[in-house]
Amino acid sequence: MGQFLEFRNISKSFPGVKALDDVSFRAESGRILALLGENGAGKSTLLKIMSGDYIPDEGSVVLNDEVMNFVSPHDAIVKGISVIYQERQLMMALSVMENVFAGDLPNHNGVVDKAKLKAETKALIDKFGLAIQPETPVMLLPVAHQQMVEIMKAYRRNSKVIAFDEPTAPLTDTEITVLFDLIRQLKEDGKIVIYVSHRMKEIYDITDDVIVLKDGKFVSNMVTQDTVEGDLIKAMVGRDIGDTYANLDRNDTYGDVVLEVKNLTTNAISDVSFTLRQGEVLGFAGLVGSGRTEVARAIFGADPIISGALKFEGEDFLPKTPKDAIDKGIALCPEDRKEQGLVLHRSIEDNVCMPVLDKLAKFFFLNVKKCHKLTVDAIKKYDIKTPTVDKMVVELSGGNQQKVILGRWTSEAFNSKLIILDEPTKGIDVKTKAEIYQMVCDFAKQGMAVIFISSELTEVINVADSIAVMNNGRIAGVVDRKDATEESVLALAMLH
Repeated sequence: MGQFLEFRNISKSFPGVKALDDVSFRAESGRILALLGENGAGKSTLLKIMSGDYIPDEGSVVLNDEVMNFVSPHDAIVKGISVIYQERQLMMALSVMENVFAGDLPNHNGVVDKAKLKAETKALIDKFGLAIQPETPVMLLPVAHQQMVEIMKAYRRNSKVIAFDEPTAPLTDTEITVLFDLIRQLKEDGKIVIYVSHRMKEIYDITDDVIVLKDGKFVSNMVTQDTVEGDLIKAMVGRDIGDTYANLDRNDTYGDVVLEVKNLTTNAISDVSFTLRQGEVLGFAGLVGSGRTEVARAIFGADPIISGALKFEGEDFLPKTPKDAIDKGIALCPEDRKEQGLVLHRSIEDNVCMPVLDKLAKFFFLNVKKCHKLTVDAIKKYDIKTPTVDKMVVELSGGNQQKVILGRWTSEAFNSKLIILDEPTKGIDVKTKAEIYQMVCDFAKQGMAVIFISSELTEVINVADSIAVMNNGRIAGVVDRKDATEESVLALAMLH
């Protein structure tokens, strides 16, 4: 008989929110179980209970007939349960090998055996096919390689249960292939594998069974290959959302040129040129590392510009800091919303009002009523799921965190003229994705210029009016939406 992990009648509440309500299901070894649901459905809460981060209010986690009573993540690790979260759990100043063997460093007579530590880490690195060195500090690695270090940690522990929470978000296609090969090997080795993703293609590529949660409750248990995508989406959302792209209410008229970029060059991009008009959505596509994000950062004043010229609303513009861009009405929703876009341990109100505090102050005193109104308006406009404006942003789901950023930059106090959205749907469920696509179109209809950056080709070629394809720090070509196909965009992205 194989191993199994069972959730029995799990409930968990936080102030104003019931995150899980009497959830029960079972995961078995030799099968990969997908955990699906909208942002806020309870997936992350369930994983944190399984890993000892949270203690359930009711119910229990059972591993191979043994009831688990975790009071810390260490308890879960000792019992053979590992979770690889979206947010990396690494000691950034330490080396790859010190992170992989953290808490279990090989030693001889109480002294760390560095030769053995290096050799065993190198063997793992080779198994994963990574071009990194054991001694390299993790902080110097790209995000994708940091994610693979997390996975090596769990693999090295020989865990009985390994859960993956949106593991492919920072990975290239090649790295995803390596990851999926490893997950299939874990399945063959008899591990219990739980896989959380909002990418439907991945669900069908890698999983055997699907558990759907909605509003903290168990909805259904399906065999992946016996169901179709529409059924999964309907179970998650509670209704058929139809053809997301065909239903978009788009803008069809453009105004004056808002942004003109000529031969923009930084340390990461070269000779980038384009124009962007009022009401236009310009997409940026390309492989990971192609320079999409770096174009956004240069325009926003986050990266120094080496050469080139920018004009904003017809005037010369050379942003040296983000404040220079913000003062012009340029907004950036960054790719990493947690590290670069939000102050996680401050309230929704603090985060929404942050860029316009000077407009909300009088004689050095903050107009609390105005600040409160801006936040309430943002919560209503974007349907942010929260009981109060004072809720800490760290306690919100990924989709609601993204909506807080949008609420910040589109408040009546900010008057955004150009909004740059870098991977705005990363780690977000299908219903919220559809909402964000319509928001992008609404921004354009309101006269804003929009830059829309995405690594999902289907998304960018269906949302943007035209697509600039980045390749090795340069624009390889620009394609109109009516002419764009995944094949044509990929061909430009992969030019040598």
